[in-house]
Amino acid sequence: MLRLFAVAALACNVATLGLAAVGRRGERGVTSSGRGVAVGARAHVGVAVLLAVGATLGSLYLSEIAHLEPCRWCWFQRIAMYPLALVLVIGLIFRDRTVYRYGLPMCLAGAAMSAWHYLLQHFPDLEGATTCSITSPCAVRYAWEFGFVSIPYMAGSVFVLVGALLILSRHRH
Repeated sequence: MLRLFAVAALACNVATLGLAAVGRRGERGVTSSGRGVAVGARAHVGVAVLLAVGATLGSLYLSEIAHLEPCRWCWFQRIAMYPLALVLVIGLIFRDRTVYRYGLPMCLAGAAMSAWHYLLQHFPDLEGATTCSITSPCAVRYAWEFGFVSIPYMAGSVFVLVGALLILSRHRH
């Protein structure tokens, strides 16, 4: 299952690069008044919802079914991802065009925490042994697929792609 999650993270990376390449360009429709209307903002939020809910369910799978005990930094990333999923679902249901205002800060915080955790896996001495548990050390790599994809890498990939989608949704409404 970790291999599947790693492939999904790499797919998120490819999608993020694709969004960056496309930028703010997109299809525009025209209303009866002749004014341009962005097409796709709701779709971007919908994809962001699927990603955030999928990441939330994936993290629950890893801890509750695969029995991988989350470390301190994993918990911090969950603290960003779980409410992000909820906020995006609520924003989609209520067609809140400003949901990016609430989601982007969570994406930024989550991506920063994921990056730090990923660095800790490479350089455990960056953070002293006092901050992480002996039973669940932050530098342990439960997954190391393809020689570089770990659980924090997977989470960071989702945070970055969801953030990119929210930025795009902001420009399309």
